[in-house]
Amino acid sequence: MYKLIDLKRKINIRGSLREQESLKNLTSFRLGGKADLYAEPSDEEDLLHLLRALKEMEIPWFILGGGANILISDRGIRGMVISMTRLDSISKKESSLTLGAGLPVSDGAAYAADKGLKGLEFIYAMPGSVGGALWMNARCYGGEIAGILKGATIINENLEREYVPFKTNEWNYKKSPFQNRNCIILSAEFSLERAVPSDLWIEMKRIRKDREDKGHFRAPCAGSTFKNNRAFGAPSGQIIEDAGLKGYRIGGAAVSDWHGNILINEKDATAEELDKLIKFVQERVQEKTGFLLEPEVIRVGDWRSIDAESD
Repeated sequence: MYKLIDLKRKINIRGSLREQESLKNLTSFRLGGKADLYAEPSDEEDLLHLLRALKEMEIPWFILGGGANILISDRGIRGMVISMTRLDSISKKESSLTLGAGLPVSDGAAYAADKGLKGLEFIYAMPGSVGGALWMNARCYGGEIAGILKGATIINENLEREYVPFKTNEWNYKKSPFQNRNCIILSAEFSLERAVPSDLWIEMKRIRKDREDKGHFRAPCAGSTFKNNRAFGAPSGQIIEDAGLKGYRIGGAAVSDWHGNILINEKDATAEELDKLIKFVQERVQEKTGFLLEPEVIRVGDWRSIDAESD
């Protein structure tokens, strides 16, 4: 077990350091275990100090953004969880907007709209952080991060600051180049267009209402659980409903009664129950259609005992 006292001998950051931090309320599913060690660096300098100490002590780390689209094991996360929540800067230059990785992405869209900058409306009312949206190349309502991105600033594999310009060939549906790198996103620079703020807010309020109508806020969830695949001929939600799975439950986890592609923590679900439900939906859909649904939700943390049981 990693000890906070050992780390404090190596580093004294301005942000916070804690042991055995519960992660349950830091994710949109509202479940999962604890982090051995947990840090909230106050800024980029803090983060770099922390990363150098972790590298020297050979302590593994995991970057936590807004906690959307991840399923943390009931056994928690070994090593250090680094929250980016305080790296939430906003910088505007003409029609370019640079947002810190820890900023809630919906807050970035709201700021852009207030300043009359068009392009981020599609992501309004979406859970998660700017860094997470960039890493996943978030996509919905006809827009995607890759369509407006100018570049990103990261801490690279050598613990150096690096600017990564946008290159079309490195991006795809729900794919970004950062998924293939052991780096940390610090900020994203977006190239936006001038527009009337009131017009942008009309569109964003429409998007929020549509999310509400689809039940994204009725229970703890990660929004859509599975990616859509055009080759399947229908959205994943419709495929799941056609397989008769809407409302299916395993313990406290459920396929929501209102949308096939929204799996929820209905009543004190465990991560194991939600994980089993995701796999069951995949298996049942594949049996009925031959299609293998690909989850958007990423398993995080210590799943060794669960995976050993299934081998």
